[in-house]
Amino acid sequence: MLCSGLSNTLLLAATCLLASSGVTRAKRFVPSTATAISSTRVITCDGHLVQHLCCESGVIVVESVEHTCGDEEHCSQHHKLKAIKKSCDGKKTCDIDIQIFGTPVPGACKYLDTTFACFPAVHSTACEGSNANLRCDEGEAIVVYWADYGRRDTTTCSQHRPTHEIQNAHCPNPTTKVADSCNGKSSCIIEASNSVFGDPCPGTYKYLEVAYDCELHTVACEGSQANLHCDDGHIIAVHWANYGRRDTTTCSYQRPECEIQNARCINPTSKVADSCNGKRSCIIEASNSVFGDPCPGTYKYLEVVYTCENVVEEENP
Repeated sequence: MLCSGLSNTLLLAATCLLASSGVTRAKRFVPSTATAISSTRVITCDGHLVQHLCCESGVIVVESVEHTCGDEEHCSQHHKLKAIKKSCDGKKTCDIDIQIFGTPVPGACKYLDTTFACFPAVHSTACEGSNANLRCDEGEAIVVYWADYGRRDTTTCSQHRPTHEIQNAHCPNPTTKVADSCNGKSSCIIEASNSVFGDPCPGTYKYLEVAYDCELHTVACEGSQANLHCDDGHIIAVHWANYGRRDTTTCSYQRPECEIQNARCINPTSKVADSCNGKRSCIIEASNSVFGDPCPGTYKYLEVVYTCENVVEEENP
C-alpha cells in the first residue's frame, strides 16, 4: 500500500517522553468549509532520520509540529512548522529529513511529532516547459487551493536532468496566478514556465504543482437569477463568485459583439457568500444593482462555485 509505512513510525512513540506544550499549529491553505478526509499524527524518534507523511486520497496539509531541542532553551517551533509546510503541503506523499533541524545530540531523546490532515483535492504536476491541464466534469468548476512553481524535492521531474539542476530542493515559490487564471472554469491549461511565473531559482529545473478540487458551478446571465440549492441535511458553502465576463461565449446568445468582446472583466465578489452561506437554498440576482457595474457596456454574468456541506448538529449540554 502507498501509505503502509505510517503505522511503523507511529509505534516509535512509546520510546519518547512527549511534551505537548511545544506544539505549534498552522493555518490551512484549504477553505475553512473544506472537510478533511482523515487526520494523522506521526512521531519519529532519534535514530530514524526520515519521517514519512502520506495521503491515500487527497493532499497533505500539515497542521502542527513539535520537535525536541535537547538542551537548547530557545527553539523556534514556528520556524520548523513553516519549513515542513513549505516542503509537504499540497503533496500526496512527503519525506522529511529530520537532520534539517540539526544533527541529533547523542543520548538525547529527540523526536519529530507531526500532525497532518488529508483534504480532498486533485494533485497535478507539470515539469518546466510543459503544460498543467486542470479539468472537471460537466456542471463542475475548478477551485485552486494551492499552487507552487519551483522545486521542493530532488525526485520530481528529474528524469534525464543533470544533478546540478535538481539538487536545490529548497525552492518553494507559492503563486496565486493559477487560481487567478483557472478558478471557476471547467478546464484550464497553464504553462509551467519562467515567462508565466518568473524564475525563483535560476539554474534549477522547476515544476508547477497545483492542488485543486471540482465544485458545483452555476451561471446566471445579467438580469436573471442564480439559484443555489442543496439537498436535505446539507447547506451551501460558496467558494468563489465572480460578476463580470471572462470569455466571449458564456451568455452570448443574440447579444451584439460589442457587448461580449471584453473577456477581461474579472470581478470577484463576496456578496454571494455573505447572502447564501449556511442556507439550504438561495436565490440571488445577477445585476449591477447588486454587484455594481465592473465594466460598463459589457453584458455580464454571475458565476458561483459552491459545495453542499453536511449540517453539523449541536449536542445539547
